[in-house]
Amino acid sequence: MDGFVLVDKGKGVSSFFVVRTLRRIFGVRRVGHGGTLDPLATGLLIVGVGKATKSLSKFLGCDKEYKVTGYFGAVSETYDAEGPISESLPASENKKLEAFFEDDCQKVKDVVKEKFVGEILQTPPKFSALKIGGKRAYDLARKGLEVKMEPRKIFVQEFKVMKIEFPKISFRIKCGSGTYIRSLIHDLGQVLGVGAYTEKLRRTKVGDLDVEKAFKIEDVERLFKEGKPEVFLKAVDR
Repeated sequence: MDGFVLVDKGKGVSSFFVVRTLRRIFGVRRVGHGGTLDPLATGLLIVGVGKATKSLSKFLGCDKEYKVTGYFGAVSETYDAEGPISESLPASENKKLEAFFEDDCQKVKDVVKEKFVGEILQTPPKFSALKIGGKRAYDLARKGLEVKMEPRKIFVQEFKVMKIEFPKISFRIKCGSGTYIRSLIHDLGQVLGVGAYTEKLRRTKVGDLDVEKAFKIEDVERLFKEGKPEVFLKAVDR
């Protein structure tokens, strides 16, 4: 069995959980993914089976598209809803936050355009899978150890306001490989001076592959048991 499976990953499970589950379903060991998703994120996860695992690296450098909801007026140590979360503005300064939601969030749009589109420097979150001295940054952070993350260049093609629902703003972001969406939302909150964290995150595209053509794990299992792997399995030369 060889090919790619476009999985619509659910919330609360790791990318490796998806790999492990598909190994069990297919009864094969050679299963891997082409770019991890945080457990709290949902959306497109490209999984390679058999010979396709050798070609997974081609997806790592692809541009990505995300839909993200940022919660403003609070901050999170992990930059997302996993927390711990704390209010970043006292009640007396709520008007400062409300001001950014006036005129269809024009002030937010102006800051995004000026500081967060194009080639920028980004510092990854310390709660990430990046390795420091051979160890995962999140393992060090969870032990309370000091974690120094070095900034690196990323490219953001689009950072567009899609929905406004105080104190939340939903965005569509198109970006290059290596971009941390959690950091973009956190950094935007810092620049605005009100704080922000990622409440919801969904990956919608990897290159030209769209989550609309992806399958839930339970649907993959059902189709496989029905003897219809051709429905979800894409050829290796894709």
